[in-house]
Amino acid sequence: MSERAAAPEADDGLDYSVQAESPAREAWRMFRRNKAAVGGLILLGLIVAMALLAPIVYPADPYEIVWAPQTPPGEEGFLLGTDYLGRDIVVGLVYGSRATLAVGGAAALITIFIGVLVGALAGYYRGWVEEVLMRITEFFQVLPPLLLAMVLVLLFSPSLVTIAIAIGIVSWTSTARLARAEFLRIRELEYVKGARAIGSRNRRIIWLVILPNAAPPLIVSAALAVGVAILFEAGLSFLELNDPNVMSWGYMIGSNRPYILEAWWAVTFPGIAIFLTVLSVSLIGDGLNDALNPKLRQR
Repeated sequence: MSERAAAPEADDGLDYSVQAESPAREAWRMFRRNKAAVGGLILLGLIVAMALLAPIVYPADPYEIVWAPQTPPGEEGFLLGTDYLGRDIVVGLVYGSRATLAVGGAAALITIFIGVLVGALAGYYRGWVEEVLMRITEFFQVLPPLLLAMVLVLLFSPSLVTIAIAIGIVSWTSTARLARAEFLRIRELEYVKGARAIGSRNRRIIWLVILPNAAPPLIVSAALAVGVAILFEAGLSFLELNDPNVMSWGYMIGSNRPYILEAWWAVTFPGIAIFLTVLSVSLIGDGLNDALNPKLRQR
């Protein structure tokens, strides 16, 4: 009877040992399939590693005058030449990456914080809260972002902190509209209604129930915000609205701008560095969009 009671294993050709793949694993698997996104991640990883390890691997002073001004690339042992003061371009690129990435990351965090806060409150509460917050968003959206950032930097002393805050203040509107749209969609779903029915507070529903499910498009927006912030920093530095005591790629372009015809390399190589960094961030953003968007996984 024990032999009959024991149910034999079904031999129907199906593998019952396979377990459902977690969303994070599935997203990572989809991201790895995107070769361009993986290439962007590797490139950005190399740039970040260069910025973090610069004092250890390549100890030098980016402001030190090491040779004659405007030495062409490859001459006198300088791979990328020197600038108008005789500073090594390679050293400037290595140490300038630290300030450029720091401003980009900090400005992106400020952008996402303000955008998600405004969009979440507007999309969840609706009514007069939504009306007020969206009017504020539209006010900032119609203002020229670069001009507003210039005014904010000029009102205070130009520094990395001031530049990062100014960029974050002028760049949050698109994130706010995206967050609002996601919250408007998710707030009407059954599990949100269930959380509300069992007595969960609005604060818990907003940050612990809706926000995690609205995160995928916001993560993509955060990745792209880094590239936008880096371009903003370069633009402000090009207009000499930067901290002259901190080396950055934008500062290198701005300070060598008057000598572009005599020493093109002093402007070109920092520009290429900015281009590659923004390109890598954009590729990562596209890969995250494909990996985190369920509608795009079937392509």
